[in-house]
Amino acid sequence: MRGLRIIVLTADAERLRGALVMATAHAALGGDASLFLQLNAVALLTSPLAAPEDETHQAAGLPTLAELLAEALDMGVALIACQSGLALSGLSADALPAGVEIGGPLSFLQQTDDAARLLIA
Repeated sequence: MRGLRIIVLTADAERLRGALVMATAHAALGGDASLFLQLNAVALLTSPLAAPEDETHQAAGLPTLAELLAEALDMGVALIACQSGLALSGLSADALPAGVEIGGPLSFLQQTDDAARLLIA
């Protein structure tokens, strides 16, 4: 199965939610998946991790953004926070959720071979 690489470009919690759902589904099918949170998107990882639509999703029996993130990490989805995004958001590496890596676009793209699907969210 081809790998799935998703770049989250903006600090839009619903885009991150969608990216996490797709990456987790890909991992459930046995595929390799990773997300790269670029620049302002890193701010979505601020503790406590929450999204404006969490209550609506919970009312529908769906997981919160924090639950989705934990599930993705448990399933082996790689989550990479942009180094520049850390600086922009004022976060430090130790403030990130456990399991989130730090990297840059070059290292993310180096892990993306020609067979991988690359999506922009």
